[in-house]
Amino acid sequence: MSHGTSSPAHPASSSSWLSPVPLFFVFLWSTGFIVAKLGLPYAPPLTFLILRCLGALAVLLPMVLLFRAPWPRGQILHVAVAGLLLQAGYLGGVWAAIKLGMPAGLTALIVGMQPILTAACAPMIGERVRSRQWLGLVLGLSGVALVVYAKLHLAGLSAAGILLCVFALVCITAGTMYQKRWCPSFDLRTGTVIQFGATVVVLLPLAVWFEGLDPAFSSVSWSRDFIVAWLWSIFALSIGAIFLLFTLIRRSQATEVTSLLYLTPPTTAIMAWLLFGEAFSPLALAGMAVAVLGVAFVVKKQGDPQ
Repeated sequence: MSHGTSSPAHPASSSSWLSPVPLFFVFLWSTGFIVAKLGLPYAPPLTFLILRCLGALAVLLPMVLLFRAPWPRGQILHVAVAGLLLQAGYLGGVWAAIKLGMPAGLTALIVGMQPILTAACAPMIGERVRSRQWLGLVLGLSGVALVVYAKLHLAGLSAAGILLCVFALVCITAGTMYQKRWCPSFDLRTGTVIQFGATVVVLLPLAVWFEGLDPAFSSVSWSRDFIVAWLWSIFALSIGAIFLLFTLIRRSQATEVTSLLYLTPPTTAIMAWLLFGEAFSPLALAGMAVAVLGVAFVVKKQGDPQ
């Protein structure tokens, strides 16, 4: 996703990526998988996503009205389509996979391959993939294979869960490319309202049909853990992480911002180990290292020597 235009004058130095803003973004983005793991025992995944979107809309709509934020002209449909891919498709796939028992660390690693898949699709939008990037693709996919193999013995790992993660990966990649192509610049406040609103419209009948959603949200158990997960998903993820993402895109090149996503899988895996006791193995650690190295090759700056 992108908002505004990044400054081409001089890209951010490598040291700038050690500042608090990008590191805080990585932390918040990584907690999305942990929130799903914490809250999904108390609500079906689509119902949880609808509540998350409604909560974000309740916060953002008054902001839009108070500050009279401009609505995108001639782009509302494109913004909505991008939102459906990024919110309904990506989050729906991830949360449904975790609901089926997929380990949060493995889920994060699979969808964390977005920069690699984006590079593979670059020729579709007229961008050249260099030899070093192809090496990164091979390394990244090899790392995923190692981690998946290392976790095959874990309970909850299933073909359906892996397919849902791959579906989420395809959706976030397609959504990012679609938004970059058709609606790269819009007001963050109104654009986010459009995306969350479209997501609710699409997910609502699905939740009614598959999860028995009713106006009283009787399928939700309003436990302390769920309320914490719900509020965190609204303020820290739907608003905080997205706002930080767009701030980083305004300040720096989009490729550099995307490179931060390769920090998500290991960060999430560590969180999952600390909070839920998800297993680590030497092979899984090696796979994560190989995947991180592969994505680093892919997102290296174009001006660097090959």
